[in-house]
Amino acid sequence: MSNNVAELVGLLDLEPLEENLFRGSNPPESWPFRTRVFGGQVLAQALVAAQRTVGLAAHSMHAYFLLGGDPAVPIVYEVERVRDGRSFATRRTVAIQHGRPIFIMSVSFHREEPGLEHQLDLDMAVPSPEEVPGIGDLPDDARARLPQPVLDYWMRPRPIELKPVGLGEPRTAPCRAVWFRAAGALPDDAGLHRAVLAYASDMTLLESTTLVHGASVLGQNIQAASLDHALWLHRPFRADDWLLYMQDSPSASGARGLARGLVYNRAGRLVASVAQEGLIRPVTPKSDASA
Repeated sequence: MSNNVAELVGLLDLEPLEENLFRGSNPPESWPFRTRVFGGQVLAQALVAAQRTVGLAAHSMHAYFLLGGDPAVPIVYEVERVRDGRSFATRRTVAIQHGRPIFIMSVSFHREEPGLEHQLDLDMAVPSPEEVPGIGDLPDDARARLPQPVLDYWMRPRPIELKPVGLGEPRTAPCRAVWFRAAGALPDDAGLHRAVLAYASDMTLLESTTLVHGASVLGQNIQAASLDHALWLHRPFRADDWLLYMQDSPSASGARGLARGLVYNRAGRLVASVAQEGLIRPVTPKSDASA
């Protein structure tokens, strides 16, 4: 297990404080997202907290980001046991810092049972992860088309390995594909794999809302933040094997963008669906404003 992956596993191993109350730490200073807590971290830790109070598997979660998290202090997660039924259970998790809620999430759990089976298959050919160059192997012309903040983001070491398809190529439609996986082997704990997918589901998704506008949520001309996030888990998977994140944005207006994602395993099985609305407010960089 790589150091970054071991640190991610440790990040998701919450400290129990009292019944239904847990404390989560923040990553080391060497990790990115240090100006505020990464939203995927809060999603994953909140899911872990909820999972600790129930014996069923999570199948859906709906969350709102209320305030930016402070990376300098731990996050306390309070779980409300809303309902325990024979087939389903519901939990509500509140993330707290400085005495205020910064995030709320409802999670539904379901006892495994047989049922009808279908899925929306991939409607386009996507190269395998082995055929997609890593960031360090991008052609020079593709690297030259990327703004420096975008290139810096993709070059950072992280616990999730990312391979965006066609990075640096012009976009004529608000959609793209990204292969991802944990950057090392994970323990055989299905709940941990669900939490790692929740963590990764907040990475790169909002960028689909700006692709056709010549802007980036990583640049200085867009003020960006996740506003809400929904995740549905359909089938078993491993987060340390390659997963394909098909992303699109059906709408952007009023300084908000809607992004959707379908997550497939290597065999083409749909394992998860994602939806997120985010703030994508155009701003004038300070250097331009002063000029």
